[in-house]
Amino acid sequence: MKSLIDLREGEELTQKAWMQITQNDIDTFADATGDHQWIHLDKAKCEKESPFKTTIAHGFLTASLMPKAFSQVVGTSQRVASTINYGIDSLRFLSPVCSEDSVKYTFVVKEITKKNSGLLYKVEASCKIESSGELALVGTFLMLAVMAQ
Repeated sequence: MKSLIDLREGEELTQKAWMQITQNDIDTFADATGDHQWIHLDKAKCEKESPFKTTIAHGFLTASLMPKAFSQVVGTSQRVASTINYGIDSLRFLSPVCSEDSVKYTFVVKEITKKNSGLLYKVEASCKIESSGELALVGTFLMLAVMAQ
Protein backbone atom coordinates (compact mmCIF):
# COMPACT_ATOMS: atom_id res chain seq x y z
CA MET A 1 0.00 0.00 0.00
CA LYS A 2 1.38 3.41 -0.98
CA SER A 3 1.91 6.10 1.61
CA LEU A 4 0.44 9.56 1.17
CA ILE A 5 3.69 11.09 -0.05
CA ASP A 6 4.08 8.36 -2.66
CA LEU A 7 0.78 9.31 -4.33
CA ARG A 8 0.72 11.31 -7.53
CA GLU A 9 -1.92 13.54 -9.07
CA GLY A 10 -4.53 11.50 -10.91
CA GLU A 11 -4.18 8.36 -8.78
CA GLU A 12 -7.43 6.65 -7.78
CA LEU A 13 -7.84 4.54 -4.66
CA THR A 14 -10.92 2.55 -3.61
CA GLN A 15 -11.65 0.81 -0.34
CA LYS A 16 -11.71 -2.96 -0.64
CA ALA A 17 -14.24 -3.63 2.11
CA TRP A 18 -17.63 -2.07 2.68
CA MET A 19 -18.19 -0.17 5.96
CA GLN A 20 -21.54 -0.76 7.62
CA ILE A 21 -23.26 2.21 9.26
CA THR A 22 -25.25 0.84 12.17
CA GLN A 23 -28.06 2.43 14.14
CA ASN A 24 -25.65 2.58 17.07
CA ASP A 25 -23.25 4.65 14.89
CA ILE A 26 -26.12 7.00 14.03
CA ASP A 27 -27.26 7.28 17.67
CA THR A 28 -23.71 8.01 18.85
CA PHE A 29 -23.26 10.68 16.17
CA ALA A 30 -26.60 12.24 17.14
CA ASP A 31 -25.46 12.45 20.77
CA ALA A 32 -22.08 13.90 19.80
CA THR A 33 -23.58 16.60 17.57
CA GLY A 34 -26.91 17.25 19.27
CA ASP A 35 -28.75 16.46 16.01
CA HIS A 36 -31.60 14.29 17.29
CA GLN A 37 -34.03 14.61 14.38
CA TRP A 38 -36.52 11.73 14.24
CA ILE A 39 -35.43 10.81 10.69
CA HIS A 40 -32.17 9.56 12.25
CA LEU A 41 -33.44 8.00 15.46
CA ASP A 42 -37.11 6.96 15.46
CA LYS A 43 -37.46 3.71 13.51
CA ALA A 44 -41.20 3.35 14.19
CA LYS A 45 -41.99 6.87 12.97
CA CYS A 46 -39.73 6.38 9.94
CA GLU A 47 -41.58 3.19 8.98
CA LYS A 48 -44.83 5.21 8.85
CA GLU A 49 -43.75 8.70 7.75
CA SER A 50 -40.33 8.64 6.10
CA PRO A 51 -39.97 8.09 2.36
CA PHE A 52 -37.01 5.83 3.24
CA LYS A 53 -39.06 3.62 5.63
CA THR A 54 -36.13 3.43 8.04
CA THR A 55 -33.73 5.74 9.82
CA ILE A 56 -30.96 7.36 7.82
CA ALA A 57 -27.43 8.39 8.72
CA HIS A 58 -26.61 12.05 9.12
CA GLY A 59 -24.90 13.37 6.01
CA PHE A 60 -22.05 14.63 8.14
CA LEU A 61 -21.67 11.18 9.73
CA THR A 62 -21.04 9.81 6.24
CA ALA A 63 -18.58 12.63 5.55
CA SER A 64 -16.82 12.10 8.88
CA LEU A 65 -15.99 8.52 7.89
CA MET A 66 -13.80 9.79 5.05
CA PRO A 67 -10.56 9.88 7.10
CA LYS A 68 -11.14 6.31 8.32
CA ALA A 69 -11.78 5.16 4.75
CA PHE A 70 -8.72 7.05 3.49
CA SER A 71 -6.52 5.38 6.12
CA GLN A 72 -7.62 2.01 4.73
CA VAL A 73 -6.24 2.79 1.26
CA VAL A 74 -3.12 4.83 2.15
CA GLY A 75 -0.29 3.54 4.30
CA THR A 76 1.86 5.39 6.80
CA SER A 77 5.31 6.80 6.21
CA GLN A 78 8.05 7.71 8.67
CA ARG A 79 8.63 10.81 6.54
CA VAL A 80 5.20 12.18 7.56
CA ALA A 81 4.88 13.44 11.15
CA SER A 82 1.11 13.88 10.92
CA THR A 83 -1.75 14.33 8.53
CA ILE A 84 -4.09 17.22 9.29
CA ASN A 85 -7.59 17.82 7.95
CA TYR A 86 -7.17 21.15 6.15
CA GLY A 87 -10.74 21.73 5.01
CA ILE A 88 -13.39 20.91 2.48
CA ASP A 89 -13.63 22.73 -0.86
CA SER A 90 -16.98 21.21 -1.75
CA LEU A 91 -19.39 18.66 -0.35
CA ARG A 92 -22.71 17.42 -1.68
CA PHE A 93 -25.01 14.84 -0.13
CA LEU A 94 -26.65 13.02 -3.04
CA SER A 95 -28.51 10.04 -1.55
CA PRO A 96 -29.29 9.04 2.04
CA VAL A 97 -27.53 6.13 3.71
CA CYS A 98 -30.08 3.97 5.49
CA SER A 99 -29.33 2.46 8.87
CA GLU A 100 -27.48 -0.87 8.59
CA ASP A 101 -26.45 -0.17 4.98
CA SER A 102 -22.80 -0.17 3.93
CA VAL A 103 -20.67 2.36 2.09
CA LYS A 104 -17.38 2.37 0.23
CA TYR A 105 -15.20 5.37 -0.66
CA THR A 106 -13.19 6.11 -3.77
CA PHE A 107 -10.52 8.81 -3.77
CA VAL A 108 -8.83 10.62 -6.64
CA VAL A 109 -5.77 12.80 -5.97
CA LYS A 110 -6.56 16.03 -7.82
CA GLU A 111 -3.70 18.28 -6.78
CA ILE A 112 -0.58 18.28 -4.59
CA THR A 113 0.84 21.64 -3.51
CA LYS A 114 4.03 22.32 -1.55
CA LYS A 115 3.54 24.36 1.62
CA ASN A 116 6.08 25.55 4.19
CA SER A 117 4.98 22.84 6.63
CA GLY A 118 4.51 20.00 4.14
CA LEU A 119 2.38 18.88 1.22
CA LEU A 120 -1.25 19.89 0.72
CA TYR A 121 -3.38 17.23 -0.99
CA LYS A 122 -6.65 18.06 -2.71
CA VAL A 123 -8.55 14.78 -2.90
CA GLU A 124 -11.89 14.19 -4.57
CA ALA A 125 -13.91 11.64 -2.63
CA SER A 126 -17.07 9.78 -3.50
CA CYS A 127 -19.02 7.43 -1.29
CA LYS A 128 -21.08 4.64 -2.82
CA ILE A 129 -24.02 2.91 -1.11
CA GLU A 130 -23.90 -0.87 -1.34
CA SER A 131 -27.65 -1.58 -1.48
CA SER A 132 -28.52 0.91 -4.23
CA GLY A 133 -25.23 1.52 -6.01
CA GLU A 134 -25.93 5.25 -5.74
CA LEU A 135 -23.50 7.86 -4.47
CA ALA A 136 -24.17 9.10 -0.96
CA LEU A 137 -21.78 12.01 -1.28
CA VAL A 138 -19.12 13.63 -3.38
CA GLY A 139 -16.64 16.18 -2.14
CA THR A 140 -13.21 17.66 -2.39
CA PHE A 141 -11.24 17.33 0.82
CA LEU A 142 -7.92 18.92 1.74
CA MET A 143 -5.24 17.17 3.80
CA LEU A 144 -1.89 18.53 4.90
CA ALA A 145 0.96 16.05 5.28
CA VAL A 146 3.30 17.63 7.84
CA MET A 147 6.78 16.33 7.18
CA ALA A 148 8.89 14.76 9.90
CA GLN A 149 11.97 16.73 10.96
